[in-house]
Amino acid sequence: MAVRKFKPMTPGTRHKVVGTFDDITTSIPEKSLLEPKKHSGGRNSSGKMTMRYLGGGHKQMYRIVDFKREKAGEATVKSIEYDPNRSARIALVIYGDGEKRYIVAPNGLKVGQKIESGAGVAPEVGNTLFLSEIPLGTVVHNIELYPGQGAVMARSAGTYAQLLAREGKYAIIKLPSGETRMVLVNCKATIGVVSNPDHSLESHGKAGRKRWLGRRPRNRGVAMNPVDHPMGGGEGRSSGGHPRSRKGLLAKGYKTRKPKKASTQFIVSKAKKKR
Repeated sequence: MAVRKFKPMTPGTRHKVVGTFDDITTSIPEKSLLEPKKHSGGRNSSGKMTMRYLGGGHKQMYRIVDFKREKAGEATVKSIEYDPNRSARIALVIYGDGEKRYIVAPNGLKVGQKIESGAGVAPEVGNTLFLSEIPLGTVVHNIELYPGQGAVMARSAGTYAQLLAREGKYAIIKLPSGETRMVLVNCKATIGVVSNPDHSLESHGKAGRKRWLGRRPRNRGVAMNPVDHPMGGGEGRSSGGHPRSRKGLLAKGYKTRKPKKASTQFIVSKAKKKR
């Protein structure tokens, strides 16, 4: 996967950087694994806007992705496809009984490759194993937090976690955020790095590409009046004071995690601070 930078022929292409889609093998999704996707525009059942900056966007169909990988047996990769609902690529796999499923494609997965899931499976790219069977130091993604829950961690493009150690019934994993935490060894994870690692290098280049994704313009608080935002108002171009949300809550450096949250006991070291 690589990125393509455009020549500045127009204002929209001056800073435009997009993926080359070299890894995509087909543009036609599997119909049996599609679902309608509702666009609410940020409004609830009463028509009241409860989420701002949403609306418009291209019509999309949701791809049903198998995050649990509970089906045992060998499957063959039929195609690598683009998914408008996530930053990573997805792979269409076919099992021996003819059943088709979508999975999040790891980086380097090829059409025709065989993948497996379950106990006693070799720790190869694309295979899903229990954390108790994965060799220490292995790079993994699509990690379960509770057994049978389905993957919830390290799912976006180019992300991965590393299995550091095992202590009793817990495995110690270093997550993409830098946080190190304990996860039960009977949880599953997939070997490898998530596909499309160059996604972070892409640049929309123009506001219209954001609108295609259903994202409306976001107004800065310092550009508003004091009646609309705590950071609004002032003579000239004022900074706005301490960063706060629209409701007055501190926006930067304010810890939002509950101090007595039950899962805090499983965190070995907290995530690194972003500079």
